[in-house]
Amino acid sequence: MAASVVLDPVDLDILRLLQNDARTTYRDLAAQVGVAPSTCLDRVNRLRRSGVILGHVLRLDPAKLGRGLEALLSVQVRPHRRELVGPFVERVRALPEARTVFHLTGPDDYLVHVAVHDMADLQRLVLDSFTSRPEVARVETRLIFQQWECGPLLPPAANHGDVAP
Repeated sequence: MAASVVLDPVDLDILRLLQNDARTTYRDLAAQVGVAPSTCLDRVNRLRRSGVILGHVLRLDPAKLGRGLEALLSVQVRPHRRELVGPFVERVRALPEARTVFHLTGPDDYLVHVAVHDMADLQRLVLDSFTSRPEVARVETRLIFQQWECGPLLPPAANHGDVAP
């Protein structure tokens, strides 16, 4: 597990604001958190160097791109061995339909979020890209009716020792 980074209240405010709108200018960001723009820029750069900020992501609407059906595929791989994990994950990540891949504990080894055109496209994906693989023992498909983004990701409360007072 990676070591956590000590963050003060200004850092937390910067992270909260940037997660809500990563296009916020440093001048506006600085004004909202109460520091000089140069200080704000230094803090954001430190958060990038320390790996707290991993990048900036452009989110797209899958439905507007012709991929209006989303699903979660629970995949069981047998045998579940190290030499199969890397190649399996890379094959899944290369699929244009794949959005996210999770390696799990429990009865399922992977959870794959996919976006496809329609039910026939989902069936083709499951049959051609998953169940046809010799290492895939089982696939369960769950359609996503709706999804919601949650609030900004911030460290646990200060009483857990992860945030500077």
